[in-house]
Amino acid sequence: MADVVFWLYSTNATLLIVHEIESAYRQEWKLFRLPGGISFFLIFHLPLVPLIMLGLVQVEQASLAGKLLSLVLALAGVFAFSIHSFFNLRGHPEFKTPISITILAATLCVSVAQLVTTILWLR
Repeated sequence: MADVVFWLYSTNATLLIVHEIESAYRQEWKLFRLPGGISFFLIFHLPLVPLIMLGLVQVEQASLAGKLLSLVLALAGVFAFSIHSFFNLRGHPEFKTPISITILAATLCVSVAQLVTTILWLR
C-alpha cells in the first residue's frame, strides 16, 4: 500500500506544483482578491514546496506524518479542482485552456485515488 500511496502522492504533488506555476502566470491572487500581488503569492508558497517534499519523504518512510500529509495533499487537490471549477462556472477565463482543465481534472482523479488509498493504508 505504501508504494501505491508514494506514486499517487508524487504524481499529485507534480500536478499541483505545475498548477501553481500556472497560477502565478494567471495572477491567481487577483482571482481570490488577495493583497500583495506576486510577492505575497511567492512568500505564501515558500513553505508549501518543502512541506510537499517532506510529505513525500515521510510517505516513503511509512510514518504517521506521511499518512497525514498524504491526506492533506489529496484534500488540497480536491479543493483546487473544486474552487477552479466554481470560478470557471462563474465565467472566469483564467483556467479554461485545455491544458488547465486537463491538469485540474487529472488532479481530481489522482487526489481521489490518493485519498481512498491513504485511508485504506491508515487502517
